Amino acid sequence: MQTIDDTMQRSLRAFDDYRITTPQARAVFLETIAANIEALGDALIEQASKETNLPAARLTGERGRTTMQLRMFAEMLREGSWVEASVDTAIPDKNPAKPDLRKMLVPLGPVVVFGASNFPFAYSTAGGDTASALAAGCPVVVKAHPAHLQTSVMVAGAIARAIETCGMPKDVFGHVTDGSFESGKYLVEHAATAAVGFTGSFKGGKALYDYAAARKNPIPVFSEMGSTNPVLFLPDTIRQNGQALARQYAASITLGMGQFCTNPGLLIAMQGEGLSVFLQSLETEIAAVVPAKMLHEGIHKAYYEKMEAALKEKGVSLVSRSSRQPETMEALPAVATVAAKTFLNDPLLHEEVFGPYSLLVQCAGIEEMKAVWKSLAGQLTTTLMGTDTDFSEHRSLLDLAPSIAGRIVFNGVPTGVEVCPSMVHGGPFPACTDSRFTAVGNGAVKRWVRPVCYQNCPDSMLPDALKDANPLGIWRLFNNTVGKR
Repeated sequence: MQTIDDTMQRSLRAFDDYRITTPQARAVFLETIAANIEALGDALIEQASKETNLPAARLTGERGRTTMQLRMFAEMLREGSWVEASVDTAIPDKNPAKPDLRKMLVPLGPVVVFGASNFPFAYSTAGGDTASALAAGCPVVVKAHPAHLQTSVMVAGAIARAIETCGMPKDVFGHVTDGSFESGKYLVEHAATAAVGFTGSFKGGKALYDYAAARKNPIPVFSEMGSTNPVLFLPDTIRQNGQALARQYAASITLGMGQFCTNPGLLIAMQGEGLSVFLQSLETEIAAVVPAKMLHEGIHKAYYEKMEAALKEKGVSLVSRSSRQPETMEALPAVATVAAKTFLNDPLLHEEVFGPYSLLVQCAGIEEMKAVWKSLAGQLTTTLMGTDTDFSEHRSLLDLAPSIAGRIVFNGVPTGVEVCPSMVHGGPFPACTDSRFTAVGNGAVKRWVRPVCYQNCPDSMLPDALKDANPLGIWRLFNNTVGKR
């Protein structure tokens, strides 16, 4: 592990210089990374497609999201209010005297980022974790995912060129290509590591969290570990729109062969005539889906093992499978159904099946739907499909939803995560290890910072964000008044 130790030590030394770079300099750095990734052109898309089996169109869109994220954080740096600067000036005549107090967010230190298998760009080498950590003023060490190693190497080269162009500390970015579990454990346990970002399985994310918690000095780990993303189909809408809903959800379940952490893996509905129409339509739609290759052999194997295990459980019935025979590495889309009472007493059915599979839980009434919903562990998303009548009659569902998931979707599908300040991609455990934060949007930067208070600090020694003159011109809280003072 000597090479990794050297990488982490250099990252720690780079922190001293990088943490004091100006917001403008970091903004230019992020924009240069984005431009360099785009300059890789078709060669990057071709390499990623070769390694992941993802189509060029999907990868082109994901690359666009990745460069957009980098530019979004650059804009955030220029605007500046993300540091949450707060100034409370002294009141010497108060008894006892009130000191001058000023607070802002500061970077934690080197952040280790684990590349995700299902997003070779947006959640990997220059993805949201890396972009937000660099924006915060933290060096980053990426552990490349072995499923798309050469893609990661190409993107790491784009970052290295940006470091040179922008005159950033040479070791502000490190790239680890050792794909072993031991190297991941070593990175988390290394004394120089200040925080960790991970997107993947519950087993992997929880292991990293436990390693970090067992350290002499525990560090924060933000592990996003998947979700079944339950969808509630309320009575009036399924009665009126059964066929259209089936079409909509068949497309969402099988989008990208279900290889999204927001895939709707659990559908909850009330028995009745409307549900019968929905099921018949869903059967037809799923049967028509053409199988496609999954990301890699490990995911392909796990999908079939978990799906077949679920289908063997007592009371589970297959609704439909694709009518096409899958070829090597292809997933067979499927939907099954089970009664609510059976589901509530079978923990295995609560587990995520990562791929184009979903389980429909049939309930006798609205209270049983609530019971199923409340029995679930923390989720990234939950969705309510309903008419105005549904929402009016079942208002209590809206009050329950925030305790279940980080994002509550109304009359849509959970697949598709918009990158913007209002997005939350996180949720109660085990969806992620810290529900206070999001992995997507401007708020993602707050995973890599902590508040620091300066008491009676001379103005000349204060960070620019806290100086009397506010040289950055940012919005801040000044004696309980928000403004650019």
